[in-house]
Amino acid sequence: MKDVPASGSATTTHHLHLHIGLRNLKTALSAALCALLYYFFLSERNPTFACIGAIFGMGANMDHSKLHGGNRLFGTIIGGLLGMGLFRIYLIFYPDGENRLLLVPLLFVGVIILILLAQTFWVGAVQPGGVVLCIVLFNTPVDTYVSYALDRMFDTGMGVAMSLLINYLLPRERLEPWVEKLKAKFQR
Repeated sequence: MKDVPASGSATTTHHLHLHIGLRNLKTALSAALCALLYYFFLSERNPTFACIGAIFGMGANMDHSKLHGGNRLFGTIIGGLLGMGLFRIYLIFYPDGENRLLLVPLLFVGVIILILLAQTFWVGAVQPGGVVLCIVLFNTPVDTYVSYALDRMFDTGMGVAMSLLINYLLPRERLEPWVEKLKAKFQR
């Protein structure tokens, strides 16, 4: 084993222990099932953000999945709706989107509103909401900002829902006896 710096510290070390556990497997399963769902049933859509939502949405148990998935989903919804509203204000002044400098003060106001909304509705929504807000404001064309934001909300919701479903159907308590049987079988 190799000594590596502990997270957040340059002086403390711990032994690197690579481990693939149940949550790793459920995360991979959730993301892969999202991609398959999109491939077979939503082929006109790109599965990227659903897969990301699935990865962010998986937790060690159902409560953690609700927390992490909720952070991602509510952040995406708040950031997407806020981004659409602020981008619409921008388009009132620059219908062709030719002066992106106005987006800077709109971003400033938007981040403050985002933080206030997150404090009101879902505290963990700030970071994912900020990502979506910035993407809507600075990286979407004038003619697709609404569809982009709505697509991100839908796709993220699909991914988070998949992780919640996987964690509901395959809780640790149900999987641990199977894992023990498999370990015993392979140790013979």
